[in-house]
Amino acid sequence: MKRLIPFALVMILLSLLACNRKRDPNKPFLVPSSSGNPYEVLVVAEDSVWGTAGGKALKKVLNTPVPMLPQDEPSFHVTRIKNDDYDRIFKLFRNIIFIKIDDDYRGGKILFDRNVNSYPQVIITIHAEDTDEAAAYINANKSSIIGFLYNEEIVRQCDYLSYNHNYAISDTVKKVLGCDILVPSDLLKVKTGKDFVWISNDGLSTVQNIVVYTYPYATEKVFDKHGYVALRDTFLGRNIPGYNPGSKMQTNKECVEVNNYTKNGQFIQEGRGLWEMSGDAMGGPFVSLSRIDTLNNRVIVAEAFVYAPSKMKRSIIRRLEASLYTLKMPAELTKEQEEKKDD
Repeated sequence: MKRLIPFALVMILLSLLACNRKRDPNKPFLVPSSSGNPYEVLVVAEDSVWGTAGGKALKKVLNTPVPMLPQDEPSFHVTRIKNDDYDRIFKLFRNIIFIKIDDDYRGGKILFDRNVNSYPQVIITIHAEDTDEAAAYINANKSSIIGFLYNEEIVRQCDYLSYNHNYAISDTVKKVLGCDILVPSDLLKVKTGKDFVWISNDGLSTVQNIVVYTYPYATEKVFDKHGYVALRDTFLGRNIPGYNPGSKMQTNKECVEVNNYTKNGQFIQEGRGLWEMSGDAMGGPFVSLSRIDTLNNRVIVAEAFVYAPSKMKRSIIRRLEASLYTLKMPAELTKEQEEKKDD
């Protein structure tokens, strides 16, 4: 015989659970939370679409391998259902894509909607006249589809970090380096060195790390690929030792990419690749962002790297990557302080 839990006890349990997690200030009241894990996509399409050119093209695009990982991993985990199965449970999914074939749409069209049934949520609807046209349109917009979903997940994690991060580590980074970064609350271990901060979860099977370090900005050559690798090997080799005597972190020079771009008027260098330990079998993926500290004429680098042998690493490294986009330079912190004084 089942026993009923007293209503008062239920309310106490719910209140205790609520105290362990801060509420998202951006989430509207009375809107359900979305379901699914980061980088999961629900595709709603009939067999007549999914099994033909349009469906196959979308499946291939969503399964595009993530660049610069030790092994091939798809960009997204895909689940497909038919239109009749799209009920109130599936409507809560965080990332949803519809493929709709209609004679009224020629040349292809894509629509984006946010937070229709849950929060956070994005719904992508791809319209086309027939499945061949859908395939052509999807292939032509491959980068846009992948980039849009990837950016949505990064923004969601950044939003989450804004109200749920390790505040003590933020204070340490400010004190040592004069900048700020928001890192997941489960990264508890911190080690400081000269112009260097190393943050880690110190896990047993999956080690998640974020490092922040600075160096003088002397020449633009530091932002070419050779300069980037040389400086990375110098700072991480000096501060991240291996288990074996004399071993140290270094960059796998065959697997590294550097991309320089400007966003909101600010120069940013993005680095991705694989790291390894000299004289050891350890290694894994890394991603970094480098920015110029104009107040102090130096470069500040924030990097995430993972060691997770025999495990899939896509979602792990991307979760940490979001922290890099929360990096605030000294000039930005100074501006915030001045605005608070004015208020």
